[in-house]
Amino acid sequence: MSSFAISRSRVIDAPAETLFPLVDDFHRWTAWSPWEGLDPQMERTYAGPDRGVGARYTWRGNRKAGSGSMEILESVPHTRIHLRLEFSRPMKAVNPTTFTFDAAGPGSTRVTWTMTGENRGLGRIFALVVPMDKLVGKDFEKGLDQLAIAAAGSAPGDTGRAEDA
Repeated sequence: MSSFAISRSRVIDAPAETLFPLVDDFHRWTAWSPWEGLDPQMERTYAGPDRGVGARYTWRGNRKAGSGSMEILESVPHTRIHLRLEFSRPMKAVNPTTFTFDAAGPGSTRVTWTMTGENRGLGRIFALVVPMDKLVGKDFEKGLDQLAIAAAGSAPGDTGRAEDA
């Protein structure tokens, strides 16, 4: 068994109050997640509260999108979100994932996206050929770029939910 950690950071020209709700609410991931476009027919299910601790998201898509679930385990407003990411296809894995939001100057925030895990079984062999950082790192970079674009269209504290309007 071998462990891995993938982490990417980006300074985004938006306050944490704008960025945090985009990550804390799985309904809003469609605006920035790098994997949303992999399968136009992807099935999504949401459970629990709309956002924060206990919010759950399950997806099932084509071979490229795979299937799995996420649950927010910790949500510290404008500071940190920790979630449990579980893949059921194409390979089974559980990967703790964390987003941190740190002030990076007036109106800017450094967002850091980190995922850890263990390479087991076939995943371990595959990781010898293609390291996880190489496999997923570009997706994290794309996601942070898209998060910046999504934030540009949001106001601070905007949850993007009709009931909050």
